[in-house]
Amino acid sequence: MLALVGTSGPTAVDGVGPAPVRGTGSAAAWLAFSGAVFSVDTVDRTVRYRACDGDTGRVADPRMRVGGGTATGKVTAGGTTYAYRVPLVGRSRGVVEVFRQHRQPHRLVGEVVTNPQPPTDPAAGGRLSPLTGKLARVVAAATDNRAGVAVRDLSGRYGDQQIAVNGGFRPKAVSVIKLWILVEVLRRVDCGQLSLDGGVRVTRDDVVGGTGKLKSEAIPQVLTYHRLAEYMIMYSDNTAANVLIDQFGGTAPVNALIDSMNQRDTVLARKFFDADARGEENYTSPDDVISLLGAVWDARILTESSRDLMIDFMRRQTLNTKIPAALPPGTPLAHKTGDDLRGVSHDVGYCLTPGAETAVAFLTTGPFRSGSETVRQLTRTVHDYVTPGCGRG
Repeated sequence: MLALVGTSGPTAVDGVGPAPVRGTGSAAAWLAFSGAVFSVDTVDRTVRYRACDGDTGRVADPRMRVGGGTATGKVTAGGTTYAYRVPLVGRSRGVVEVFRQHRQPHRLVGEVVTNPQPPTDPAAGGRLSPLTGKLARVVAAATDNRAGVAVRDLSGRYGDQQIAVNGGFRPKAVSVIKLWILVEVLRRVDCGQLSLDGGVRVTRDDVVGGTGKLKSEAIPQVLTYHRLAEYMIMYSDNTAANVLIDQFGGTAPVNALIDSMNQRDTVLARKFFDADARGEENYTSPDDVISLLGAVWDARILTESSRDLMIDFMRRQTLNTKIPAALPPGTPLAHKTGDDLRGVSHDVGYCLTPGAETAVAFLTTGPFRSGSETVRQLTRTVHDYVTPGCGRG
């Protein structure tokens, strides 16, 4: 059974995507191992194993047993059998045993990741709850724009609590989707399947409009994967993003990454400035963005070295009119914007003030100017609450 990771579906309204193809009521969890992910969906009764040594795709397990907050079962794909016991509560420990012909069974033990993750300390997490109301008031006041917000404490001061206002809001992803492209690049580096020093020849046919630096450089030229990834984030370079998608052989590997983390609201359906997209669109949600940022921060989907490189790219983002503009000069940040002047303004990333580290996702549709101001107001609201000396946080 192949995964259904989302399509453009019916026509979007006001820049907001239709409901994803997979159901939204599923209890979904995934296990993070070194170089591997095992995901479970208990409503669709499917699992997926994606690792450096292969990918089963989304496999049906109609005999999956669900009870006591745990999913257990056994499936065979490609001659390999996977026996699993996966708790459906985040931060629990789960087990997958892998049986291959003529090889010793391999036992994988990992921590369960859910969307959202539960707090590590519920009492401390409760102290973040009042921020939800403050953010809701900003969202409600943005009468010309629709907005969604998700915030996760990374410092531990609030027990790693996650909160959201309209967390399932599903607008066009625009350039925020480049974060998933980057994670897939770095995952392949971690697997030894790709070297950042490897070269890719970029020709004039690869160059597209919109944001980016490559369109003004001498072309053709050979660029390293490192430079392509860096440009894609630092300058939000559309050409670099498209070249990387082409090197993957299309959008399917990025969507496999998304599906393996059970992020239902997100899909990479087309390249940037793709004239042949036939109405297809890329979508995401605040909840899915925070799910990705949290997994990266915790080194659940990337190694620590690749995590650090990704955050370094995000630190050097050159489009700084939203989150950075709302904060005191010198506030340490690592972020990624997403813009469409016709009606989308996003900014997501990490606020890295020592002792108040926080992951944030601010997504808006509607007039660009007022949407950007809404992002700035949301940024200040979070900063003033979580930063010592600025608010009740």
